[in-house]
Amino acid sequence: MTTEVKVPALGESITEGTLGQWLKKPGDAVKADEAIASLETDKVAIEVNAPVAGVIGTLTVNEGDTVEVGAVIATIEEGGAAAAASAPASKAEAAPAAAAQQAPAEPAKTSDALSPSAKRAAGETGVDPSTVAGTGKDGRVTRVDIEGAASSKPAASAPAAAAPAPASSGGRKEERVKMTRLRQTVAKRLKEAQNTAAMLTTFNDVDMSAVIEARAKYKDLFEKKHGVRLGFMGFFVKAAVQALRDIPAVNGSIEGDEIVYHDYVDVSVAVSAPNGLVVPVIRDAQDLSVAGIEKTIGDFGKRAKDGTLKMEEMKGGTFTISNGGVFGSLMSTPIINPPQSAVLGLHRIEDRPVVVDGQVVVRPMMYLALSYDHRLIDGREAVTFLVALKNAIEDPTRLLIDL
Repeated sequence: MTTEVKVPALGESITEGTLGQWLKKPGDAVKADEAIASLETDKVAIEVNAPVAGVIGTLTVNEGDTVEVGAVIATIEEGGAAAAASAPASKAEAAPAAAAQQAPAEPAKTSDALSPSAKRAAGETGVDPSTVAGTGKDGRVTRVDIEGAASSKPAASAPAAAAPAPASSGGRKEERVKMTRLRQTVAKRLKEAQNTAAMLTTFNDVDMSAVIEARAKYKDLFEKKHGVRLGFMGFFVKAAVQALRDIPAVNGSIEGDEIVYHDYVDVSVAVSAPNGLVVPVIRDAQDLSVAGIEKTIGDFGKRAKDGTLKMEEMKGGTFTISNGGVFGSLMSTPIINPPQSAVLGLHRIEDRPVVVDGQVVVRPMMYLALSYDHRLIDGREAVTFLVALKNAIEDPTRLLIDL
């Protein structure tokens, strides 16, 4: 019996996606609910699961094709799993030559399991994917895994990357890779934000001494009690929530000729995923403790890496925090995430000389950047927001007594 595999519902208002990667090929045995393909949508990559157990029959679309919800992308032959399972036994009984032919196929299997971004990263870095331990779903190797292996690769292996050099044709190569649907949507939304909002960025800096000290003092107890590491983002989200209550315009948005003020704070946080940054939302952040915030962010980060974030977790948001500091950024002018009116950019912490009580001292400092829509938020409000945030981070006791 043949069963059709169809594109599942992708969320409200989303009618199509891009077939990002086939995880199975014709002839492969699959279990019911096992992932057979990865779909990229405007917001996130999701997996298509087998509706029944059997053997993959026909793949009706190629990687990179656009597919609509409900479209048939493959077929599964039910009852074929037993035949597929017995296939290795017959191969084992075959002549040694057949076994020898099978050996070189293993690297290809590793390559077939790579996403397009991981394949590209492997080509750029010269890392052999078969030597990398995968951290993705079902142990698949991700772009992050490839880049991590490249950064830790000994210098002695560098000559391997230079192998193509003997080609002395003098020609220069270039590679054209189709933008993923997620990247296309990000590009479109960012450009729309620049075209629509009257964007302006205001800067400040913050002394991180108090937060670093508190984190060092309580991180072990915190992790033991809450089962999650104590990071800096919990402090910043908590401080931002407090500042947003004082300056509600920064938490607002423009709809037509109306200004919408929210009595709740849904904080969008940018986290890394194999195909780029995704921005899940911490709902009702005003009701969460630092531990609750850290747990939510930790869960988002893990599921972003696994590709299991849900559509509804990416929607909404009244304010965004983006931490470029984890990548080493010193300063930036982040772009608003429409229809929000402001985004806070965090940057790397570095020791700098500052004047305290007339004395030059070295302190761990971070630059803060608030990009905002000047149509709604005045410069005075933006500066006041940043000062309130700075005060809370430099004196975390303010977070406890609501100052």
